[in-house]
Parts: sequence; C-alpha cells; structure tokens
Amino acid sequence: MSEHQPTAAEIGSLGGKARAESLTPEERSEQARRAVESRWEKAGKSVLRATHGSADRPLRIGSLEIPCYVLENGMRVLSGRGMQEALGLGQGHGAILREFLGKSNLKPFINNDLAMAISDPLRFVRPGRGGKVAVGFEATLLADICEVLLEARKKKVLAKRQLVVAEQCEILTRAFAKVGIIALVDEATGYQEVRDRLALQAILDKFLRKAFAAWAKRFPDEFYQEIFRLRGWTWQGMKVNRPQCVAAYTKDLVYARLAPGILKELEIRNPIENGKRKVAMHQWMTEDVGHPALAQHLYATIGLMRLNDDKAWDSFMVMMNRAYPRRDDLKDYPLFKDLEVA
Repeated sequence: MSEHQPTAAEIGSLGGKARAESLTPEERSEQARRAVESRWEKAGKSVLRATHGSADRPLRIGSLEIPCYVLENGMRVLSGRGMQEALGLGQGHGAILREFLGKSNLKPFINNDLAMAISDPLRFVRPGRGGKVAVGFEATLLADICEVLLEARKKKVLAKRQLVVAEQCEILTRAFAKVGIIALVDEATGYQEVRDRLALQAILDKFLRKAFAAWAKRFPDEFYQEIFRLRGWTWQGMKVNRPQCVAAYTKDLVYARLAPGILKELEIRNPIENGKRKVAMHQWMTEDVGHPALAQHLYATIGLMRLNDDKAWDSFMVMMNRAYPRRDDLKDYPLFKDLEVA
C-alpha cells in the first residue's frame, strides 16, 4: 500500500499554518484586522479602526459603564450593547435597541437622521481585539434617544415599560448636562491628550463667529449679584461700575470652562486696546451653538451660586471646579497675573 502523497492544497495549508505560528501576536492581530476589513469592503460596507479606547477604560456615568472609542476619523462612538444597558434594555442581542425604538408610539418623535443611524450601526475594529469587528453608534445618539423618550413621556404616550426607560433617560440627560457627552468620551479614552489643532479648530468654528455680532444682553443681572453676595461686597445695581476683578471672575467662571481653547481664541480676536475691549466677549459667540452653550452654563453656574451662603466664595469655587473644571490655564492671561483666583 503506497503512502499518501500530500496535495498542493494540503502543502499550502501546512505552509500557511507554519507562517501563522511564526508571526508575533501584533502581526497576527494586524493580519486578522485586514481580513475583516477586506470582507466588509467586499460587502460594500466600510469598517474604520478605533485609535483610542479599551474595555478597561469605559465611559462612566454614575454606576453605569459604557465601552467607548474614538475612531480614526475622529468620531466618538459608544458600544451598541453598552448603550442598551445604559438605557435599561438589558444585555441581549444587538437588535434590542432598534426594536425598542421601532414601536409605533415612538415613531412620531424620531427624525429621519436618528432612524437611519439606528437602522445602520457603525462597524469598527477595536484596539487589541485581534481584528474583531464591533458594532456601535455615534456617542451623541445616546442623548438624542433620551430626548425622544422624554418628549414622548411629556406627551403621555408611553407604555409602562417605556416609562422605566424614560426615567433612566432623565438620569442620563442630567449627567450629560454637567459635562457633555463628547468631553466624557474624550476623557475616558484619553483622546483629549492627543487632540490635534484640527479638532480644536472644529470646536472654535462651532462656538465662535468669524466676525462679532451686534450687542445683546446675554448675562443675567443675577450672575453679577451672586458674585457680590458670595464675596461679601455691597451690591449697588447694574448701573454702578463693577471692579476689574469681576471681569476676571467672568472669564474664569464662564469662558475658561465652556470648551477647550475658547478663552484663548477670544483673547486673540477681542484684545484689550487702549485699556478696553472693542466689544463684549459674547458678541463673538455663534447663535446655534455658542449662545445656547453660554446660556446653559450661566444658569447652571447661578444654580451652584444659590446653594452657598453669603460670603461663601471658597465653598462655591470648590463646587464649581468639581462640576465644571476649567478648560484653559488662566495663568496665561495678563488679567490674572496679579489676581489670585480661587
């Protein structure tokens, strides 16, 4: 009986196995990633690679943990199953979220963009996962979904199970208001440490105009009245000139905390000339993003102010720094050189 002669296919298979065993873990991971991308490209679907994020650095919102990533195109994404858990929908198959939002009583509250995003999730390759494709959604969609449930609850059209999810959405929305979903993902993944100038410019373009607009009242009188109360100063009304340090407090409490680079860019666009600025800082803010963000931040700040007793500036600043940390280094600005900011 003659010995079996290996076929060309068997020889190729053995050679392939030997080559695979000779690869380092990193090389095998890269090879698997390329194979996955090739399969999805053939299917007509693009697969991006996540450059930041890992299982041990999730987005934490209270007791919740949601896997989050930043893709090679700069998009921030959340794990699909992580979003389902955050909304209280469980850990089951990935279609639970789509099925939940597909209920007839929710459809009137879901716009086309959200519907399309939910029906066609993002597919991406996670770092250090051997090329395994993950499914997720752009991070801001979680906030959009919460708005849908809260608006439907307001209209009193939710079923009992949906009301439970709406309560969870309310908790999430409150958390988003404190910091913002983009900032949370950047912090969790470490992306803020390597954010380049292009990403920063995109933020500035959203918040700031190319040219300043006509003046309109943007700061409530109570904002300044609360500063005086907390500092223990006598309030004489808005018609009396305020000390120069109040301008410093305004920059610290507001513009330095709105978004990265905002204060620095405002100093460049609106410099002090002959002892004064040409226009108010807020005249450079955009109508669609800048002013709404400014208003939200101002009223949140006033809310923290109200929680403190008279002359309790230090206590207020502890709360402020915890809830809304500064995004700019105030030591870089001349007005703060000789002024100690708590």
